[in-house]
This record gives sequence, structure tokens and C-alpha cells, in this order.
Amino acid sequence: MSITSKRNLIIAAATVATAAVVAGCASNPRGTHLDMQTAYNGPLLNFGTTPSSAELSKMFSYPPSGRGLPPGSGTWAQGKVVYEQKCLACHGDKLQGVTGLGEALVGGRGTLVNNDPKKSPVKTVESYWPYATSVYDYVKRAMPFSAPGSLTDDEVYKVVAYVLGQGNVIDKTEVLNAQTLPKVNMPNKDGFVPGDPRPDVK
Repeated sequence: MSITSKRNLIIAAATVATAAVVAGCASNPRGTHLDMQTAYNGPLLNFGTTPSSAELSKMFSYPPSGRGLPPGSGTWAQGKVVYEQKCLACHGDKLQGVTGLGEALVGGRGTLVNNDPKKSPVKTVESYWPYATSVYDYVKRAMPFSAPGSLTDDEVYKVVAYVLGQGNVIDKTEVLNAQTLPKVNMPNKDGFVPGDPRPDVK
């Protein structure tokens, strides 16, 4: 068999295999493991391992509805203590930010839209973030900078309550928890395009 014939045979086989996979995916659009296994039509590949409860606990995403928020609670007064211990060094005693370390967390309302090119928008939790659940998600996932993910669920509720209280977004007597956090009315809640079609953010 010539080199050209062998090459054509390989291309034809690859084309048939690709068409079979595409057809299988089209008939099983959900894209689950079982669907792909059916489309693949071969033995189990046995990649990876079953995640542990500890590993799964690090996989979270809290949509505006608050679905999946953990138990716990926090107030402005409680959050002040946590903030001073774990956040102040980077974000300042008045949440004004520290150059080279951390951004400002409050202020900036009314600066996102302006006609002066010399005035940059001031994006803070108070002025920019549309959902309080997103604030909780970010703090839990990424703060403090020196030990991301180390805050307990209660500590996160407390710090978020403190930041939102300092920004006059909530009353300083309010208790934040899985029920009250999604109800917080953020100043820039209407500043983003609505109607995200992704099912995982509803």
C-alpha cells in the first residue's frame, strides 16, 4: 500500500470516528459522564478519584438567590473585631485601602458613570458589587490575602456585615445569615446587564 493510500485511510477512519462522537453528543446533549460514556462506546477510562467531603466543601458558588449559603451569622459589631484582626493591615482602619496591599472597600457611589475622562470610577464593595452573596463568596474564597479560605463561615458573615455596615448598605444592627444576606439591597444591583441565561447562576 502506498503512503498516500495509508494517509487517506487514516483520514477516513478519523473522520468516521469524529462523526460517531459528534452524533453521540448530539443525541445526548446533557454532556454527563454517562452520556459521554455512551457516545465513546468503549471501556470505562477510570480517570481520577471520587472527591472527599473535605474536597467538595471547597467547591462552592453562591448565586444572588443565596442557594447553598452555609449556616452561620454575623453582625457589624462582631465583624469589626474580625476585621481589625485579619483585614485592617491590607484595607486600612477606615476601609480606605492601603497602597500596594489592598483596595478600598467603601465609598465611590456615583463615580461609575461620568463624562469626565480624568475621573476614574471608584470600584468598591459599596459602589460596584451587585449582590451581597457575591461579596460573601469572594471573602470566603480569597480572604485574607495571607491565608485565603481560612475564615470560618461565621467570620465571613461577620466581616461582610461590617463592610456593608460601614458602607451604609445595611443597618449596623442587622444580623446577616443565609436568609437575610440575599435580601440585601446593593447600591449597584441594577448596574449590570440582567437576564444571564446560564442555569448555574439562577
